[in-house]
Amino acid sequence: MENKQTPIEWLTEKLRIEFGFVFSNNIFEQAKEMEKQQIINSYNSGCIDTLKDEMKLGEQYYNETFKQNGNK
Repeated sequence: MENKQTPIEWLTEKLRIEFGFVFSNNIFEQAKEMEKQQIINSYNSGCIDTLKDEMKLGEQYYNETFKQNGNK
């Protein structure tokens, strides 16, 4: 399986290269851990929804989970 770059890793790399901005290890690690938990939770929810025969489209899941928090 290919090793992929997460959005947090991509963003911090772009900010470092293009603007010379470097995150402290603590902030970067916190963001990566939050992202990791979201990925794990999303995957687990998808598995559970499939087992309960309540399949949701990814966009529907996103809207129900994140749009209510004021995110776009």
